[in-house]
Amino acid sequence: MTTTATSTATSTATSAVTSAATSTATPTAASAGTAVLTFGDVSVTRAVESVGSIGMTPEQFFPGTDASAWTSQEGLLRPDFLESDAETVMASTARVAMQTWILRSGGKTILLDTAVGNDKDRPDVPSWSHLTTAFLERLAAAGVAPDDVDIVINTHLHADHVGWNTRLVDGAWVPTFPNAQYLMPAQDLAFWDPATDSQTIMGPGAHGVWADSIAPVIAAGQVTSWSGSHRIDDALTLEAAPGHTPGASILRLVSGGEVVLFVGDTLHSPAQVQDVHTSSCFDEDSARANDTRERLFAQAADHGWLIVPAHFGGHGGFRIERSGVGSGYAISGWAPLTAV
Repeated sequence: MTTTATSTATSTATSAVTSAATSTATPTAASAGTAVLTFGDVSVTRAVESVGSIGMTPEQFFPGTDASAWTSQEGLLRPDFLESDAETVMASTARVAMQTWILRSGGKTILLDTAVGNDKDRPDVPSWSHLTTAFLERLAAAGVAPDDVDIVINTHLHADHVGWNTRLVDGAWVPTFPNAQYLMPAQDLAFWDPATDSQTIMGPGAHGVWADSIAPVIAAGQVTSWSGSHRIDDALTLEAAPGHTPGASILRLVSGGEVVLFVGDTLHSPAQVQDVHTSSCFDEDSARANDTRERLFAQAADHGWLIVPAHFGGHGGFRIERSGVGSGYAISGWAPLTAV
């Protein structure tokens, strides 16, 4: 079901941040930090805004996590998912990618999540404040100009997924992609609307994100809200995947005999494959997030589907299989994307 959003005011990260069997898809070299995969009639390109430490150890990022499980997976986690400058795995800080997935499907250019953005004031996360990245140049290197974008998908409304929704022009926030329809989960729009004053994990800093990255797009009449599921075209469907946020979602791609699940922030680390009950400190509802992860992992393992999380560096996506270790899943291979 789809409805047009009309309310106006979302989130930022908290101050805590500051302190597959081989794919049948074909990789093609592109610019630095990007690569192209083709699944039937759909092409997928990664455009990276930044990759690096978020300053949080595994215990900080995933409270109550099993240290022995992380230590046993050191070879998997370093250097793509944990920094290598600390003596031990548990003293290392998590390494994440801020990135956008560019999908070309049905004659349309679609952006999946829009990273942190430039010039945004993020007092709770100084490393995200007043950035001057070359992200638009990286989109251009992938053949995408702002006017070319038909659809922007925000899997949820955290600051690092909506940043490039807008850009600063003559002192005002305006939609970066003036011809695009922006698809946003209705539950997240309601949750972070300042009028509702929801008590979120992200705190009052969320209001700034609403003001600079969501409200201007609503005011421009470019937002379509959705709930439950939303079919974009024959190959692409948005589906609710709550837990990380009330309206958190995934994008399911089905084309050329492949199924790819773009799972957003359903998981942040490969360590969560071995233990699906390892929840991020940013999950609004950890029990629902665990249930969502378990459901998606079971489907992906049984059917050989590719999983692509929002923040994975390295090769970006992976396949899993049933295993006798931990929660019963293990990574069986990585997507042939250029590592970042």
